[in-house]
Amino acid sequence: MFDVIVAGGGPTGLMVAGELRLHGVRVLVLEKDAEPTEIVRALGLHARSVEVLEQRGLLERFLALGQTYPLGGYFAGIAKPAPERLDTTHPYVLAIHQPVTARLLGEWADEVGAEVRRGCELVGLGQDDDGVTVELADGTQLRSRFLVGCDGGRSVVRKLLGVGFPGEPARSETLLGEMQIGVPAEELMAAVAEIRKTELFFGAMPVATGGFRIGVPADGVAEDRTVPPSLDEFKQQLRAFAGTDFGVHSARWLSRFGDGTRLVERYRTGRVLLAGDAAHIHPPLGGQGLNLGLQDAFNLGWKLAAAVAGWAPDGLLDSYHTERHPVAADVLENTRAQGVLMSTEPGARSVRSLVSELMDFEVVRRYLIEKIIGLGVRYDFGEGHELLGRRMRDVALKNGRLYELMHAGRGLLLDQTGRLSVTGWADRVDHVVDVGEELDVPAVLLRPDGHVAWAGADQEGLLDVMPRWFGAAA
Repeated sequence: MFDVIVAGGGPTGLMVAGELRLHGVRVLVLEKDAEPTEIVRALGLHARSVEVLEQRGLLERFLALGQTYPLGGYFAGIAKPAPERLDTTHPYVLAIHQPVTARLLGEWADEVGAEVRRGCELVGLGQDDDGVTVELADGTQLRSRFLVGCDGGRSVVRKLLGVGFPGEPARSETLLGEMQIGVPAEELMAAVAEIRKTELFFGAMPVATGGFRIGVPADGVAEDRTVPPSLDEFKQQLRAFAGTDFGVHSARWLSRFGDGTRLVERYRTGRVLLAGDAAHIHPPLGGQGLNLGLQDAFNLGWKLAAAVAGWAPDGLLDSYHTERHPVAADVLENTRAQGVLMSTEPGARSVRSLVSELMDFEVVRRYLIEKIIGLGVRYDFGEGHELLGRRMRDVALKNGRLYELMHAGRGLLLDQTGRLSVTGWADRVDHVVDVGEELDVPAVLLRPDGHVAWAGADQEGLLDVMPRWFGAAA
């Protein structure tokens, strides 16, 4: 019997698996595809996801295979300079293709001891007071204490649970693919620049294989969106928008995405939890989808590990829903807004012009960019210090940096006073006495996901908070 089975071996599922293994949880990842996909849906990681990787000591391997670019133009494609002095040491976007992200997270999950089985399709599940039984397509049955569904927007786990997935179906669709072209690159890019003056869903960019990643609006919404478009369909739409198909040929992969927008009613149903696209789908505007899933996993992993270990306080596992559901709802709202702003309709173009003027104010740019890159998230922990519920950036300390202390995925008391104690919780919380000029509070208690659970100077106040997040004292 496993402690946790994770359905879905994409970035979200692998992140969940790695987080669980940091705490010794016996985890099995089931992935229905026999081989990793070559389809590149997500193109990069935003600042908060970059911070997540650094908190686990993974960032260097991602930086080695990616490319950093300045922030700007990520809200509805409106090109504006990034606001100054964002509250992060990573004020950039890390361009790295989704298959590479999945591969690197898979290597990490393997290093920490997760088991991944490919070619294993989950087709059934049942749960009772003691655990979850899953059935595979070959008839095999497996048993675990918990199940996490990270199996994408068409999640089988979500459908088997019967949990509601309200929202709007796709009303428009975009064809996406990687292919070679039969004209000079300058000709293609000149056409893209002209067409994008009015049609922002048309685009092209060179890729490492020597071809181009091209996107073009589809002619309506396909009846079966699981079927990829043909190259002829792609050529037809290119001719409709550009007057030429640019001689495209030798497609490496073809796909389609729509503007369907849905959010699951609840992230937890008994012993089954949902994360990533299994819990929320939305258009890829602002490049938020993969990032949202990784951050779901980062929030869930330590809480589920605490439930497995038996020290989770009442309500801790349910806080996964209460914290992450509003974050996803906000992403759905901003992608809906961006979709309107990118419309070719006259009224929408007028609104876009007005929003562009408002974004000349730095406070507006800051507010919008923090939504996109995940820095504006603040969980509701109640009244208290202004840091409460926010994630801490990677501050410099006398003996190193904050995120270097968080690689093991444990709680952390960073104490500048030297007078505090985590006696009774030392098996779950590290106590580090250090000082830093950037830290303007005597001490902070950080959850394993880096969010501030308490800030202050008195032991009594600290002891009031510890059981809420880290259970009863040993």
